[in-house]
Amino acid sequence: MNSLREKFYLASGYASGFCIALIMVVILAQIVGRLFGFIIPSAEDVSGWALAAATFFGLAYTFHNGGHIRVTLVIQKWSARPRFWQELVVLVFGFGLACYMTFYCWHMVWESYIFEEVSHGYIPIPIWIPQVPVALGMTALNIAILDDLVAVIRKRTPSYQQHEDELNLEEV
Repeated sequence: MNSLREKFYLASGYASGFCIALIMVVILAQIVGRLFGFIIPSAEDVSGWALAAATFFGLAYTFHNGGHIRVTLVIQKWSARPRFWQELVVLVFGFGLACYMTFYCWHMVWESYIFEEVSHGYIPIPIWIPQVPVALGMTALNIAILDDLVAVIRKRTPSYQQHEDELNLEEV
């Protein structure tokens, strides 16, 4: 089960990387197209959507690997009991916020689908299509936060803290 979760977070990171590579390909195609006198229709739209997808797909992978900024100047000096409660409160709050965001991301996709919204670029693309990766990325972040919340409740070290401790050991 643990390796399945690791693969899930890694897949989210790869999806983020793929979207960054897609941005590069679209921009290079646009540059080459200008040299030969043609344009790539809706290249700006596709690049913007890929940037949003890369950002949201990268959230779960970054959270799991301890890449999000945490101010630990005070809490690193705390004993185990206060640190447990601090981690628990922050993860519960973060999970609640992630649930809220995930619900409304999927609601946004549903509304765009129902109202048949399309982009205003050269190519009329249904807006729900580029919104799905954003909602999937938020869902992955939700799972990552829930995973660490359960770990803290079970008195285990959350994944982001394990990586944080590894980084602290490397600095010494």
